[in-house]
Amino acid sequence: MIIRFATKNDIFALSELLSELFSQELEFTVNKKLQEKGLLTILENENIGNILIVSINEKIVAMVNILYTISTALGTKVAILEDMIVSKNFQNQNIGSELLKYAIEVAKNKGCKRITLLTDNDNCHAHKFYKKSGFQKSNMIPFRIFI
Repeated sequence: MIIRFATKNDIFALSELLSELFSQELEFTVNKKLQEKGLLTILENENIGNILIVSINEKIVAMVNILYTISTALGTKVAILEDMIVSKNFQNQNIGSELLKYAIEVAKNKGCKRITLLTDNDNCHAHKFYKKSGFQKSNMIPFRIFI
């Protein structure tokens, strides 16, 4: 198992993982063209974020995005963790835990003081996973508007 930063050469495999993820989520739909555009935007500018991947025998089997912003409450850089996915055939092998540990270290090394993430409300498996990794449920409730 190798954990590394994604490159532009990984976009097709990343898009495949996003398709797997988005087919499970209630609020998102698969659109490879838009997914690849978003991935490329992140990969071309490390100030926006980083994409981390896990490969096994040169096959990308997991990914996570770390996006960066500034918190006025903390007065410093913070991260948003998105698109965490371990391909179905590779789950329950500690891959997600190792990837998340690595992502937390990357965020720390980038100067982030907080990581925020969203999960589907009914995804109890993800809730348990993130709690086990040290995340706490926030009292904040997300709202969205598409413009």
